[in-house]
Amino acid sequence: MLHVLQPGDAPARDRVLQAMFAARKSVFVDLLKWNVPVVAGTYEMDRFDDAQATYLILTDASGAHLGSARLLKTDRPHILNSYYRELCAKGPPSGPRIREVTRFCLDRRLKAAERREVRDTLVSALADHALECGVEAYSAIAQMGWFQQILAFGWRCRPLGLPRHCDGALLAALRIDIDRDTPALLRAAGIAPSAALTRDLRAAA
Repeated sequence: MLHVLQPGDAPARDRVLQAMFAARKSVFVDLLKWNVPVVAGTYEMDRFDDAQATYLILTDASGAHLGSARLLKTDRPHILNSYYRELCAKGPPSGPRIREVTRFCLDRRLKAAERREVRDTLVSALADHALECGVEAYSAIAQMGWFQQILAFGWRCRPLGLPRHCDGALLAALRIDIDRDTPALLRAAGIAPSAALTRDLRAAA
């Protein structure tokens, strides 16, 4: 099931957001050892998790977290322009039709085949969401292994500068341009959403 949420949405959706923040803590803090804030010892949340953030969250039928991503507006402070400007040769992309993709999170409980299914569905959802909302491009930061995967997804993606060692990792910034043919490009590269995961719950609010 696909949820497109913002903080302050209907209280009934709080458990979906809470499950996402808990999953982010499990992945980014417990597994990857990122030095980022943790709330109540359970939830990974930073200053960008505010009312301006948008979340794409995939859950199973019970509401358990499967995968998620956070979208930040780029005409206000975001991660790339606040902390990693040096990754961009000509400055971070910004504007009302550009979003930064952050905290792309696949639940640690998933098996390999499930991870691929959730990953592909979430990537497809990012493209669909951009087309629905008038977003023309995404920016992002990624470690090199993930960066190489993103480049191979088939969409129009390019690095914004040379990779650099930051915070103990080799990082690169990138821009993904979204057009009407982006979903077809993804499918041609083998990135296809799972019908079982993509029922959009926004209409059920």
